[in-house]
Amino acid sequence: MLGRVGKRRTALAALGAAVSIAGTALMAAAGGSWASDASTAAAFACRVDYTTNDWGSGFGANVTIANLGSSAVNGWTLTYTYAGDQTLQHGWSGAWSQSGKTITVTNLSWNSTIPPKGSVSMGANFSYSGSNAKPTDFAVNGATCTGTTPTTTTTTTTTTTPPVDGPAPELRVSGNRLVTAEGKPYRLLGVSRSSGEFACVQGKGMWDGGPVDQASVDAMKTWNIHAVRIPLNEECWLGVHGTPGGATYQQHVKDYVDLLVDNGINVILDLHWTWGAYTNSPDWHCKDEHATCQKPMPDARYAPQFWTGVANAFKGNDAVVFDLFNEPYPEMAADWNKTLGWKCWRDGGMCTGLPYETAGMQDLVDAVRATGATNVLMLGGLEWSNDMREWLAHKPIDPLNNIAASWHAYSFNACANETCWDAQIAPLAQQVPIVLGEFGQDNCGFDYMQRLVDWADAHHISYLAWTWNPWGCTTGAVLIKDWAGTPEPGIGEGFKAHLLSVTP
Repeated sequence: MLGRVGKRRTALAALGAAVSIAGTALMAAAGGSWASDASTAAAFACRVDYTTNDWGSGFGANVTIANLGSSAVNGWTLTYTYAGDQTLQHGWSGAWSQSGKTITVTNLSWNSTIPPKGSVSMGANFSYSGSNAKPTDFAVNGATCTGTTPTTTTTTTTTTTPPVDGPAPELRVSGNRLVTAEGKPYRLLGVSRSSGEFACVQGKGMWDGGPVDQASVDAMKTWNIHAVRIPLNEECWLGVHGTPGGATYQQHVKDYVDLLVDNGINVILDLHWTWGAYTNSPDWHCKDEHATCQKPMPDARYAPQFWTGVANAFKGNDAVVFDLFNEPYPEMAADWNKTLGWKCWRDGGMCTGLPYETAGMQDLVDAVRATGATNVLMLGGLEWSNDMREWLAHKPIDPLNNIAASWHAYSFNACANETCWDAQIAPLAQQVPIVLGEFGQDNCGFDYMQRLVDWADAHHISYLAWTWNPWGCTTGAVLIKDWAGTPEPGIGEGFKAHLLSVTP
């Protein structure tokens, strides 16, 4: 994450309450219609699945409408009622409104069509007191759903922990999508789990004292997390600086990766902190030559060795993705010259304004592929991976053509609104897979992040929020209160609710 050098720790708190309400299986009666704004949409055979994550004074509702018929549905309006004092706070992936106890959700322009046998999901946060009974009167386009087609009856249930069966899928690039070994499109949806980049050089021990056991992974699964990005430190991996280092550090990483993958969670290994003295940098920048902070570019001294070692350790396991360098910003050293910045990004060498020899993205791609590793590679852009405009023009050569674009988008970045995303990111998403490896906002709300994940969902973009660490959310970008996965109000509650409403 941009500018984060020191981290704070908090004590492990008690497990927070989470409630999941079983999905409701219902069917739409034939015929009839529902007037919605300027259009009229027909009733159709449907099922409505409803789940919640409840934190006592409020909850996130996650609703999915499944089209059980053989024809696409164009335009939908969902209605249902609560029995208590549930009050709508805000919703996403639909136009939400409340009148008394009745909730109405109408499609947005980008999710108005539900294909045959397909579905559409939406969610909202509510406040309440007293009881929080599950609604029972779901209707879509004016007709009550009962979860069957006219000739077939089906029942659907959900569980407290979203099901993850078997190991995480092996992934590869196909066109502009990540796909599984069977060719099914797949998105990396989850969180970054910080600390592997700094614990070894800040005297805090591995993983900042946090657990990396089955219980901690089960906590992630209650959020429907399917991917975890793990930042790493090259000097600790190589054993040249910091403790634990070398073989001990490597084994910690391998053990955690194996645990996550065995639980159906893909892993992104990210080279986060690197060697290189940037002594002529601004006052706010860390000038230490050791890997104790972020640097503008990876170094030629250790970075290729790091990726050779990581690739050898994980080749043959294509459920693991390699994020070659966290947040490049070589253009800053070149007085914000983007032409020089992109050249340095791809080719490395002695770049303008940087006193150490850098490794370009082509060098790191070559280092990985020389080991025989076939893992998907992620490459960030300039301006701390927020500027992707020249990414495609400078894309390194990969003999496997197995490269995805790594994009970071915080609320304080230059490209932080739909106008910029439409102009700069959407065209790239039509050419290569994009993984939003880090995102967050500079307060503890979820409004900016909600807009971003809604936009990403519409453009088939993967995303991983910063960060799954209980550091206290006073300035943003912290998702949990404790390692048991109790969400921080606002940011954590909102992101958990959204993850529970989407599938990879």
